[in-house]
Amino acid sequence: MKIVFMGSPDFAEKALEKLYDSAAFESPVEVAAVFTQPDKPRGRGHKLVPTPVKSLAEKHGTPVYQPQSLKKDAEEYLAALKDIAPDVIIVAAYGKILPKEVLELPKFGCINIHGSLLPKYRGAAPIQRAIMDGEKETGITIMQMAEGLDTGDMLLKKAVTIGENETSAELFDRLAALGADMLPEVLAHLERGDLAPEKQDDSLSSYAAMITKEMCPIDFTQPVENIHHQICALSDSPCANCMLGENRIKVYHSEIISGDKPSAQPGEFVGKKKFDVACSDGVIRFTEIQAEGGKRMDAAAYLNGKPVAAGTVLK
Repeated sequence: MKIVFMGSPDFAEKALEKLYDSAAFESPVEVAAVFTQPDKPRGRGHKLVPTPVKSLAEKHGTPVYQPQSLKKDAEEYLAALKDIAPDVIIVAAYGKILPKEVLELPKFGCINIHGSLLPKYRGAAPIQRAIMDGEKETGITIMQMAEGLDTGDMLLKKAVTIGENETSAELFDRLAALGADMLPEVLAHLERGDLAPEKQDDSLSSYAAMITKEMCPIDFTQPVENIHHQICALSDSPCANCMLGENRIKVYHSEIISGDKPSAQPGEFVGKKKFDVACSDGVIRFTEIQAEGGKRMDAAAYLNGKPVAAGTVLK
């Protein structure tokens, strides 16, 4: 089966890595080309850095295409795709909309590895939104792509439980591996023609909008569960944060210590050797933090070096 792969970040890299593992598939697969986002400037020197998918493809000698837009540059890249004549296009976190001409080009169409149990959490940030909403379960849906946003028929779904203190970064890694592991099964079914696509119930859908930095400040007047889910969802980036005096503290990991309304005011430091903070209806413990200008570290270790006085209020 001849494949064109479209993706950009680490989530997609796992899937591409699986496609290079020929032993994992019933029939031979060939990654004929890779489409990924253009290199982006990073760091102080603004050096152009390739996507993880591009770096992996180049290691395997696979031709790489990096269009700014498949729509604006449709003529050039549609011609390239027609020359390649893929049996299927596999998409994972590509970050670009595929025009109708591309969707209809391959023999088996275009399939997408999506990080939620569709139809819930369509859109850009399904993993973070599931955690932020306090979901107990999520998973991977491999779907047949259509012109709408994540609206195509579902081909294969597998669920996972979200851990009580699991961050989006941790869940991201688990789902990336799961999506990659599902590829041999779905491609075998596609080739045999024995898949039973399932239509999505649009009434059950929700939109997982992009995560923004405006969501990062912690409001300690909120319920403790909401704050914990916010911290877990925004870790490792862009990261929930609060102010300790004039110092901004990023919070990477937390756990709920108490669900009882504390006598302290919201935001008040109530720990001693542990970084415990009062919320509107409970107490949250920061377990991994990063002070402004400092290193990411265990929160208790931070307190050993810089104790916080009882009664201090974080904002």
